[in-house]
Amino acid sequence: MPDSHLPPVEELLHAAVTALGGSERPGQIQMVKAVQHAIDKEEHVAVQAGTGTGKSLAYLVPSVRHAMDTDAPVVVSTATIALQRQLVDRDLPRLAETLAKELPHEPSFAILKGRRNYLCRYKATAGWPEEDEQDQLFDARDVSATGRMVQRIQEWAEETETGDRDELVPGVSEQAWRQFSVSAQECLGAQRCPSGAECFAEMARARAGEVDVVVTNHALLAIDAMGELPVLPEHKVVVVDEAHELVDRVTSVVTAELSEATVSLAVRRVARLIDQPIADQLMEAGEDLKALLAAAPAGRIDEIPEVLGLTLALVRDAAARCVTAMGPRGADKDDPERAGQRKAAFTTLDEVHDTAVRMLEAFGHAGEEDRAEVVWLEAGTDRRPPVLRVAPLNVGGMLRDKLFGERTVVLTSATLALGGAFDGMARQWGLGGPEDKPTWTGLDVGSPFDHPRAGILYVAKHLPQPGRDGLPQQYLDEITELIEAAGGRTLGLFSSMRAAKAATEALRDRLDVPLLCQGDDSTMLLVKQFAEDEPTCLFGTLSLWQGVDVPGPSLRLVIIDRVPFPRPDDPLTSARQRHVQARGGNGFMTVAATHAALLLAQGTGRLLRSMDDKGVVAVLDPRLATARYSGFLLGSLPPFWRTTDPAVPRAALKRLAST
Repeated sequence: MPDSHLPPVEELLHAAVTALGGSERPGQIQMVKAVQHAIDKEEHVAVQAGTGTGKSLAYLVPSVRHAMDTDAPVVVSTATIALQRQLVDRDLPRLAETLAKELPHEPSFAILKGRRNYLCRYKATAGWPEEDEQDQLFDARDVSATGRMVQRIQEWAEETETGDRDELVPGVSEQAWRQFSVSAQECLGAQRCPSGAECFAEMARARAGEVDVVVTNHALLAIDAMGELPVLPEHKVVVVDEAHELVDRVTSVVTAELSEATVSLAVRRVARLIDQPIADQLMEAGEDLKALLAAAPAGRIDEIPEVLGLTLALVRDAAARCVTAMGPRGADKDDPERAGQRKAAFTTLDEVHDTAVRMLEAFGHAGEEDRAEVVWLEAGTDRRPPVLRVAPLNVGGMLRDKLFGERTVVLTSATLALGGAFDGMARQWGLGGPEDKPTWTGLDVGSPFDHPRAGILYVAKHLPQPGRDGLPQQYLDEITELIEAAGGRTLGLFSSMRAAKAATEALRDRLDVPLLCQGDDSTMLLVKQFAEDEPTCLFGTLSLWQGVDVPGPSLRLVIIDRVPFPRPDDPLTSARQRHVQARGGNGFMTVAATHAALLLAQGTGRLLRSMDDKGVVAVLDPRLATARYSGFLLGSLPPFWRTTDPAVPRAALKRLAST
């Protein structure tokens, strides 16, 4: 039962905001009431809250209050490390301090990540089997760089108190870190591991079980909800921040892959533990798979070719024979080193076997939406062989049953109401209409920004439609004139890295302001340089659409080269689009246009990050003004003042540059 002595959530919000030197905003008050109502009624709620609303406090305050009421933690899940760090390093410490006098005790919190993110003490000190990379190509510089990283990790391991990989600054490569970490499947378990009593991952999990708020990420949330064994403390309320990324992150967790490299790793791990002829059968099956994938065309596989079916069956059966030859899984309890080798071998064999089974079964459930899966071949590169992948057609059914069916979920982001409605995102999450279970509501609390006065959305209606042959000359001329008017201060968001690099190379000689391109250095350092030097411009793709927060005069112009539709040959997107069409729906609007609307909303949202910001968003793709679907896309964007007149944004940018 709720503790009647706890102050109402509105009073707690007022106390927190006042102590921090501010005042509540209307959208923030709306949101805190909606979150508290959802928790009280055990119903789900999706809240769209624009930048500057103060949504972190709006969900943290009722979360802390609920944790005090029930003595059970609330889980807050995010998509990015940046938001996790903001919550743990800034928002929660300040909130805990300000609410300590209002609540029975000072609110506590902890961050919890997947086991791979923590140093494994046993692997760092014992004779764990080496990750043999002999089948991959590295040059001498790669090897020496990895060696230096390994030495840094060894030195850090002697002094770290948390074992958290994010403490290592600068970071280290995945290849180096793998030598000091284990997955959940490879872990010996706290009871059997000689280092179990001082295991960093177990200590982090223990801390998480004693606090009011647990901060984690979407991937671990999915593993906890959908796995057989819980990895998060028992909880009944989840807050999903950056909820627009939930489906993609969950899809990544449940996507499996099979390649020559995965089979070879399983062979190397098991060869020292079983009779050689049995291991050789798996090696031969892997070689058959290697030859087949090297010759096959990349792309989605709708019907399984006979030769692929036979090869997958060979891999499946050979992996199963190796598992049988290994004997009972609980053997070697008194020999930790051999137990570690066996656990690692079982893990890779299970992955190979189960992935082959999934791929073979995928072609038998094509008409069953909740079980349908997509198989595709991803082409290889000079450094990586071709990879066969399998992923669910949709993850909505899993989310509905495993996440929304078990707990109360609060979903929030600045971009959830696409085309002015929450229905598109709700469908992806597995939530139905108002009459369906589980019940949910959608609420848009707006933004504190005066978008029509602070920003202009300019669509270059006079330009030609973008083609497949790179940026037309007219686009480069338009970009040049806009940047010159702004005096630099431009974030260029491109639909592909090829386009970003092409624009950078073409314009560096034409512009007299510094021009950075994603890939020149780490993205974090590039964004820092961009923010600190006003005339500087930054071009890039993907992570810049969603990950840049640069308030102030360093960002006055956001340029978007084209409507960011998914690639037509993207296996999952094209399969989902075709699935909707087969059921009488509009596949393009449901899948492709929704994807584009989400990214456009995120991209245009880079412009205004503080109350004093002003500027222009320039979309060079005329389809945003002329296509039949433009109304849906425009309805997903912040309500900037709109124009198609090229003179208007140039004049506005020149005025801003002069002040």
